[in-house]
Amino acid sequence: MKKTIIITAAVVAFAIIALFVFNKIFSKKDKISLYAEAKKGLFEITVSNSGELIAEKSIDIFGPTLIQSNQENIQQGGQRSSGGGGGRQGGMTITVSRGMNAGSFHMQDYKITDLVPEGTIVKKGDYIGTLDRTSYENNLKDALTTLTTLQSDLEMKVLDTAMSMTNLRDEIKNQRFAVEEARITLAQSKYEPPATIRKAELSLNRQERALEQNLKQYELRKVQIKRNIDYQRMQLENQQELVKNLQDFLAQFTIKAPADGMVTYKKDRLGNKRKVGSSINAFDNIIATLPDLDTMLSKVYVSEIEVTKLVLGQPVNISVDAFPNKNYNGKVISIANIGEVLPNSDAKMFEVMIRLEGSDYNLRPSMTSWNKIIIKTIPDAIYIPLECVSTSSDSIQYVYKKNKTRQIIILGELNDKNAVIKKGLEPGDQVFIVPPEDAANFRLVGEKLLSKAGQEKE
Repeated sequence: MKKTIIITAAVVAFAIIALFVFNKIFSKKDKISLYAEAKKGLFEITVSNSGELIAEKSIDIFGPTLIQSNQENIQQGGQRSSGGGGGRQGGMTITVSRGMNAGSFHMQDYKITDLVPEGTIVKKGDYIGTLDRTSYENNLKDALTTLTTLQSDLEMKVLDTAMSMTNLRDEIKNQRFAVEEARITLAQSKYEPPATIRKAELSLNRQERALEQNLKQYELRKVQIKRNIDYQRMQLENQQELVKNLQDFLAQFTIKAPADGMVTYKKDRLGNKRKVGSSINAFDNIIATLPDLDTMLSKVYVSEIEVTKLVLGQPVNISVDAFPNKNYNGKVISIANIGEVLPNSDAKMFEVMIRLEGSDYNLRPSMTSWNKIIIKTIPDAIYIPLECVSTSSDSIQYVYKKNKTRQIIILGELNDKNAVIKKGLEPGDQVFIVPPEDAANFRLVGEKLLSKAGQEKE
C-alpha cells in the first residue's frame, strides 16, 4: 500500500515538473515571438513575382506552309526570323499555272501524328516528328492524273501535227509540179494563136498564185502548230513541276532538326504545349523549338500598379525552384507598353523580360523562377516589420516599445515586409509586433518629432 502511494506521488510530482517546464518553454517562446528588433542595414524596395524561364534565342521548327499570292502562286517562304531571335529553316515553292490545268489548294491545319519526347537532344538532320499528310496526298494523286492526261494529249498532238504538216508539204510539192507544167505549156504555145498563148499565161499565173498561197498557208500553219505544241508542253512542264514540288512538299511532313539542340514543345496562344494529336494552324505552324541555352530570360508579369516603378536596366535577384540553393543576377531588358488579362485574373498585367547574367546549362526553358526587381536601395537604414507600426485616428504612426512606452515614429520608405524608420528608433530597440493587451497603460513619447516633421515639410 505504501509502495503504491509513493509511486503515485512520484508520478504526480513528475507531471507537475514537466508541466512547469513546458509552460516556461512555451512562455519564453511566446515572449520572444511578441517582439521584433529594429535593425540597421541595407534596405531594398522591390517588386517581386514568379516567372518562367525562356531562351532569349531559339530556332523554330516549322511544319510545311502554303501561302497563296496574287499571281496564283502557292509558296512556302524561305528563312525568316522569329520572335526572340528564332529562325525559320527550309522552304520551297509550289507554282500553280494559270489556265485550265491550274491547281487549287486551300489552307488546311496539320495534325501531329508523332513527335520525339520533349527534352530530347538532337543533331542537325535528326528525326523530330511526322505530320498527317492525307489531304495533300489526295492533291498529289489528282496532280499525277492530270499529268498523265497532259502527256497523252501532247503525244497525240505531236502525231496529228506530223500528219497535218506532211499533207501540207505534199500539196506544196504537187503545186510546184502544176506550176512547172503550166510553164511548159506556155513555152509550147508560142506558135499558137494569141488566144491560146493568153490562156496558157493565165493558167501559169493561176498556178503560181496557188503555190504562193500554199507556201503562206504552210508557214502560218507551222507557226500555229508550234504555238499550240509549245503551250501544251508548257502546261506539261508546269504540271511536272507541280507534281515534283508537291512530292517535295509532302516529304517535309517528316520533320527534321534544322540544327543541333534540345527539343522544346511550342506553346499555343492558350499556353497549351503542342504534342501528338495537336492541330497546327497553317498561319502559326511552329511545332517545336531548339532553344539556345547560352542566354536565358525570365518572363514575369507585373501588375499595372507596380509596372510604373520599373525602368530598363534595373537589377534583379533571381532564384529557380529547381535549384533552391542557387541565386542568379539579371537586368530588366523590356517592359510591355500594353497590358493583358491573364487566365484566372481580372487585373491588367504587363509582361517584363529579365536577362540572366552568365550561363548555366542546368537551366531549362519553362522552369519556374522567382524574380525580385530592385527598385531602390537605402544603405544603413533602420527598419522594422510593417506589422509593428500602428496608426492613430489622426494618422500619427507609432510603435509599442518593450520599455512600456508608445513611441511616435517618422516613417520612410516601405517594401513588402519592412518599413524604414527615419526618426524615433535606434538599432536594437525592441518593439511589439502586435499591440499589447495593456496598451492603454503605455506612456506616449516623441511628440517633438511631430513638430520637426512639420518643419521639414515646410
